[in-house]
Order: sequence, then C-alpha cells, then structure tokens
Amino acid sequence: MSDQVQRFFAIDLHKSYVVVGAVNGQQQVVFHPRRVPLAKLEGWAQKQLHLTDAVVLEAGPNAWFTHDLLQPLVGEVVVVHPYHVKLISASRVKTDRIDALVLARLLAVNILPAIWVPPPHVRELRALVSHRRRLVMQRTAAKNRLHSVLHRHNLTPLTGDLFSATSRKWWTSLPISHSEKLRARQDLSVVDHLNGLIAEVEAELGQLSQSEPWADPVPFLIQLPGIGLLSAMTILGAIGDITRFPTAKKLVGYSGLGASVHASGQTHRTGGITKQGRRELRSVMVESAWIAVRTHSHWRAEFEHLEKRTGKQKAIVAIARKLLVVVWNVLSRPAVDRRADVEGVARSLMTWGARHRLATGLGLSRAQFVRHELDRLGIGYDLGAFTYCGRTYTLPTPGSAGPGT
Repeated sequence: MSDQVQRFFAIDLHKSYVVVGAVNGQQQVVFHPRRVPLAKLEGWAQKQLHLTDAVVLEAGPNAWFTHDLLQPLVGEVVVVHPYHVKLISASRVKTDRIDALVLARLLAVNILPAIWVPPPHVRELRALVSHRRRLVMQRTAAKNRLHSVLHRHNLTPLTGDLFSATSRKWWTSLPISHSEKLRARQDLSVVDHLNGLIAEVEAELGQLSQSEPWADPVPFLIQLPGIGLLSAMTILGAIGDITRFPTAKKLVGYSGLGASVHASGQTHRTGGITKQGRRELRSVMVESAWIAVRTHSHWRAEFEHLEKRTGKQKAIVAIARKLLVVVWNVLSRPAVDRRADVEGVARSLMTWGARHRLATGLGLSRAQFVRHELDRLGIGYDLGAFTYCGRTYTLPTPGSAGPGT
C-alpha cells in the first residue's frame, strides 16, 4: 500500500445505502461513520475522496459497481471476502458504524487479504453462466412437479421423452382431476418456455466461445475428456485469468476441492474437501469427472483403482481434483493434454462447431472447423478422417482451413 495514503476509508454496503467511516495511519477516526444513500454515493465520493485515500469494501452484489465507481477517485480500492473479515474481526457487538470503523482500521494496518477483482468480460461471463444455472433449476423444479403428479396417482411414465411436444396428448389423457390436468399443462408450458430461454443463453455462450479473450483457451479445455462447451465456459468464468494461480495447488484450493487439514503438535489429520471456493467450478469439475470416467480409459482406470480404497463418492472427487490439475497445466502453458486421443478430440471439436451452428457462422463447414481448431491446438496433422455419429468426415489438409477461407 502506498506510503502517501493519508486516510483509510471503509464502505459497508447495503441494498439502498452505504455506511462510510475512515481512520488515519495512527488509527484515529478522521471521518465519523455516516449513512450515504446509494443513489448519492457518486456525488459524495467526488466531493469527499482524494487520490491519497484508500478504500476497502466487502464483496457483495453491488461491490463491483462500487469498485469501478471509486477506483478513479482514490489511490487504491481493496475488495475483501466477508468470510476473511469475519475471521479477523469477530465481535459480539456489531452495528453498521462499528463494522465500517473496524474495516477501516484493518485496512490501515494492512492485514486484509484482498481478493481479485474480475474485469468486466469475466463478470459478464460469470453472470451469464449463473443465469443459465438458475433457469435450469427452474426447469428442473417444473419437471419434478410433473413427476410428482405421476407418483401421487401411481401412473407409469410414458416411454421416451416425457416432456416433448409429442407427449402432450398423453398428459391430457391421464385419469386425473381437471385441476391436476390444469397444473400439469401449465408446468409443461413452463418447461417449454424455459427450454427456449436456456437455448438462447447457450447460443450466446457459444458465440462468446468464439470471441476474444475466450476463443484461445476454449479448445484447450474442450480437448480434455468430460469437458464440453458449457463446462469450458463455466471453468473459464470461474478462473478468469489463469496466471493468478502460480501452481495447480492454488487452483485446487480456490475450487474448494482440496482436503481440509488439522495439524497441531503431534496431531496431523486430513478430512474431507474444504468446499471453500467457487461452487460452480467445484460442481462442473465433478460433473466432468463423471463423464471422463465413462468415456476415457485412463480416467476409468484411475477411478476404479480409487473406488476400491475410498468408495465411489470420494473417488470421483479425487478424479475431479486430478482433472482440475490437468486444466491448470493445459491453460497455463498452454499445451495439449499428453493423453489426448486425437480422434476423440476431433469429435469433441465437431460437437462444439455443430452446436448452435458455430462453424456456419464462421463461414466454415464442420470438417473445416475441426481442422482449424486442431491446427490451433497443434495436433492431428496426420489425421485425414474421423467418424462422428456414424458418419465419416474427411478433413482438409493442415493449414488450409480458417475463418474466411
């Protein structure tokens, strides 16, 4: 922190207002805590703050907006995780004004662990991924309500897709009351509506995967078993900038997939995973691990070996952790996975290019898209053809495919 800092401000954020207080380097209160309406924060900041001030605020729903607002007006803006502040400053007497002064004093003595402030493009990707997750949860809830109708009446589900357009006539013919049919019909409408919204979000994620800065790292993730377009974009949104993790161990800890440890005196005990970190990264790695153990011989062998000693659930978490280490390696170099199956990678790239007509949008055929991405990865120079969904695709010669060709 700069030696020129004269005042240390803390901003306690709330939905409609903030509480601001400040101390100097000797911990003396130089700005008594006061409430400022959020709508007037910009005007207050321009009038009261100087370039020799430092400001701290806790991460929250409007933290990034406040950070961007204050950054040009002061010498430094520090964003901290509420959990870390709680560990440092736990108190039984807690008010907004006390919180503001405690934060300011912690900032003045420089013991607050600042968190990384994601740039706008990372925030947008995270928000889009979170939005899709909420839509999927709503769709799942509607489908669960429809399943419960069948369970309540002991009805055998229809063979095939229970929620497709062709199943509507079957739902209307069920021997249930008129009000049950009404609720079922409306839940089916909810599922249809959410399907369209989710598809729209996924199409946007597909377009983002072909734009900077995501276009370069995406193929290095999609080459890995178990990782497709949606999981790749979720991983990239959670990680942001891979260079902020100097080691794979740091990334594992950030995901919450690292083991908890208790070591004191003669006692050394490890427990389950910490679960402290970005939940979406942890979840997507476990989902990807399940796919990897089903589709890739190496990961299947690893899983079967671990399952014998630890059980299925612990084994899959261990695979997710190992797969995340591979993610760090391929992104930080960047490099191709040393266990990559070139034909398998080509099929994964084909799925990516075919989804939402991404290849067509670039003016490429699917085969040209695959060749272009293989060239970017630096593999498959001797691969002339591959099989995808029962059909054989002939690839162009290396270096001959690309946008605009």
